[in-house]
Amino acid sequence: MKTPRQEVEAIVAATAQTLYGADVSAGPYVRPCPDTRHGDFQTNLAMVQAKKAGKNPRELAQQIVDALAEHSVFEKPEIAGPGFVNFRLKAGYCAAQTHARSQDVRLGVEPAVQPLKVVIDYSGPNIAKELHVGHLRSTILGDSLARLFRFLGHNVISDNHLGDWGTQFGIVILGYKRDTNKERFEQDPIGYLEEVYVRTQNASKTDDTIREAARAELVKLQAGDPENVALWKSFIDHSLQSLDRTYSRLDVKFDYTLGESFYNDRLPGVVKALLDAGIARETEGAIAVFSDGTLPQKDDPFIVTEKGGAFRDNPFLIRKSDGGFNYATTDLATLQYRKEHFHADKVIYVTDSRQQMHFAQLFATEKRWNLGLNLQHVWFGAILGADKKPLKTRDGGTVKLRALLDEAQERAEKIITEKRPDLEADKRNDLAQVVGIGALKYADLAQNRNLDYVFNWDKLLAFDGNTAPYLINAYVRIRAIFRKLGSEAPQVERLVLAEEAEIALAKKLLDFGDSLTLAADEYRPHYLCVYLFELAGLFHKFYEHCPVLISEGETKTSRLVLCALTAQTLKTGLALLGIKTVEQM
Repeated sequence: MKTPRQEVEAIVAATAQTLYGADVSAGPYVRPCPDTRHGDFQTNLAMVQAKKAGKNPRELAQQIVDALAEHSVFEKPEIAGPGFVNFRLKAGYCAAQTHARSQDVRLGVEPAVQPLKVVIDYSGPNIAKELHVGHLRSTILGDSLARLFRFLGHNVISDNHLGDWGTQFGIVILGYKRDTNKERFEQDPIGYLEEVYVRTQNASKTDDTIREAARAELVKLQAGDPENVALWKSFIDHSLQSLDRTYSRLDVKFDYTLGESFYNDRLPGVVKALLDAGIARETEGAIAVFSDGTLPQKDDPFIVTEKGGAFRDNPFLIRKSDGGFNYATTDLATLQYRKEHFHADKVIYVTDSRQQMHFAQLFATEKRWNLGLNLQHVWFGAILGADKKPLKTRDGGTVKLRALLDEAQERAEKIITEKRPDLEADKRNDLAQVVGIGALKYADLAQNRNLDYVFNWDKLLAFDGNTAPYLINAYVRIRAIFRKLGSEAPQVERLVLAEEAEIALAKKLLDFGDSLTLAADEYRPHYLCVYLFELAGLFHKFYEHCPVLISEGETKTSRLVLCALTAQTLKTGLALLGIKTVEQM
């Protein structure tokens, strides 16, 4: 079913055709009123048409008002400013639309008419290394986008592209052989392997023999040496088990977990294809993609600007001079695979901002290769400590994601114990998992992803403000109404909305579909967070001004339906962010 904005857009488009013979599919637009005191939506149709015809925009605005003076969706429109036309939805229309959504399991959100096959590449940890705080944003942002696109009706494939090949494994294998501790490896495989890697890597910086020995172990692995291949597979198996435990705590699942090694057999063919197509060429024994001169130099990812304004080549290396391949080669092979086997229409990469140049070059190369994919790089900023520098442990080390989740749960349990000392230990623990991890996720997703943000435990676990605990508690508060009632919301033929707080809440409920579309189109779940926070705030105002259980007749049943729909919208919206709810707090 259409959202109110879509309804108004359709009416404005039909009016433009009738009055001016104009096609407004590409504008003028309908947007929410900047100030809701003046209406719900406004259009600049009169101003656009007046500019074309050389007329007074307010005169044309009056024509629109006269044409739409009587309508079932909104009250008589009003002219504002230089020629905007403002629309205020009728209470009866809001009541009917809210009632319809209360009867719909999808809350009125229509699935895509032309669903896309969307591959979302996120998290992407390296084998033999622990997930750290830097993986948090990619993991939960990618998971939320996957949930959003699925709910909107698209066919989503989530792919965890693991770093399971390359130079690091020569170092890890050498370190493991030099200091084998099977007991440590079994107890904490990733922690142990990371220690081995760091120790061996540091030693190789000052000892050429260690560096050469690591390179030799890598060559043996690449050549299929049985011992090294067995170790490599063991490292992967144990690492995956450890990763899965962390992903399970985050309630994150992947359709595919394909490492870089999966694409090894494709790499020579990718290089040959790009050479044959004239996209890549040899340079000093290596193979790289250079600028083809079709873009302005300032916009060309294969050219960089030096100090003083001079331009120089910035080639995209796809085969090294020693014959080895790299991330670029693997990423191109991965795109080829996703097109051929997944039949992808769109591929979304969720990584930090530092990889913008890599993906600009990758996307430009794919375009010249004519794979026909819609590629999107959804990049994000850093999580900062109180010192406004990337978040670190007290001793300056990288914050492990596992430790961050533990602390979130511990802090949440402490708060819950203070608020509900009567709760049984197991219930308190379960509640702490939901609130703590939900709070951690929401604090990240509520940010504009392109910005860095300062991490603050007290703020993210607060039960007021734009936080997960506040939203979860709003849901719990509504569910408490139905526990007191002793039943769920009744089935009714219609809703009656008379009070201002009722109508404001209903209008916000009708915006749910638009908020999801905006979040998905812009790849920004924080738009959904804003919507849910505003919805919860309007519910609290409604709850304060409109008694529910002590009201009577149609007023009571209508308010119960509003409560139930608000609860379901909060629960669904939080679920699309990967956040669970509870029935009691």
